[in-house]
Amino acid sequence: MQEATPVTLERIQKAAMEEFSEKGFMGASLRQIVKNAGVTTGAFYGYFSSKEALFASIVEPHAAALMGCFMEAQTTFSELPAEEKADHIGVESGAFVSWMVDYVCCHREPVKLLLCRAEGTSYENFIHNMVEIEVDYTLQYMDVLRQLGHEVPQLDASLCHIIASGMFSGIFEIVVHDIPYEQAKRDVEQLRAFYTAGWLRLMDGRSSP
Repeated sequence: MQEATPVTLERIQKAAMEEFSEKGFMGASLRQIVKNAGVTTGAFYGYFSSKEALFASIVEPHAAALMGCFMEAQTTFSELPAEEKADHIGVESGAFVSWMVDYVCCHREPVKLLLCRAEGTSYENFIHNMVEIEVDYTLQYMDVLRQLGHEVPQLDASLCHIIASGMFSGIFEIVVHDIPYEQAKRDVEQLRAFYTAGWLRLMDGRSSP
């Protein structure tokens, strides 16, 4: 008699979490996952069509949660009346970052798979995709400021990409290096202060010390 579906599914995903965490998606052995889960290969394919489908079943809920909240913060800010944007700068993004720190610290193992073990899957560019979105919205915001009469220097998209990439990679270091929650909150708060000061300097047109 076939074992209860929730129990079998949990065993497969638990074995997969361990295998993917140790070897990454590319190096993980489906044969080893099946063996460690104590199921047959045939039983496995009753749940998942492939190793990547199994990987996705673990990380997709977290990828969707992170990207969904990120996009909500971006769109909420972008839909504000132009004249209100300057007063809201950092409000929506700050709330998102605070939420994100809480979220990733509560789901460290699957988020670490998403960030560090996804090479060879559709998730391998997750951080890059967030960065590209951040750059697009940043450039749009600077255009709005210019339309309102603010003197904002022209910044290359490549520079904005470098800055955003450094910020997101820095934030996610709390997962990569298993930084304890309270320390993570302090580190990210100070990281945001660092980047905010840098942005203000660039927006003021002063790029050299």
